[in-house]
Amino acid sequence: MTDITIYHNPACGTSRNTLALIRNSGTEPTVILYLETPPSRDELKKLIADMGISVRTLLRKNTEPYEQLGLAEDRFSDDELLDAMLAHPILINRPVVVTPLGTKLCRPSEAVLDILPDAQQGAFTKEDGEAVIDEHGHRVSH
Repeated sequence: MTDITIYHNPACGTSRNTLALIRNSGTEPTVILYLETPPSRDELKKLIADMGISVRTLLRKNTEPYEQLGLAEDRFSDDELLDAMLAHPILINRPVVVTPLGTKLCRPSEAVLDILPDAQQGAFTKEDGEAVIDEHGHRVSH
């Protein structure tokens, strides 16, 4: 069985769709409810490095602490942004998925298909009704 981890927020539709796509590949991932069990500072730094993105890119902007803390301002160091994400895990954008093929912020949810080692096993439609995978397990082109 393939070792896959998802940093998941069950209240987020994108996160739920991503988890469903992982399961549609025949794998039950390790699900980390990161709002309840946030990653450590070192884990968060490793995830960001493995994704090849900036700390700011992982920062979720449309949430209350972002505005309250004034994080839109360009005066914060990466360490200060990490401190904010660790103090307020809701600031960590999601879902982040780790597979043997890579680590990725899966927005939109079908971005996970680029790092899943196993093929999709059947049709998949996102919660909003958008078809992503056809009945043969192939990606639907839009």
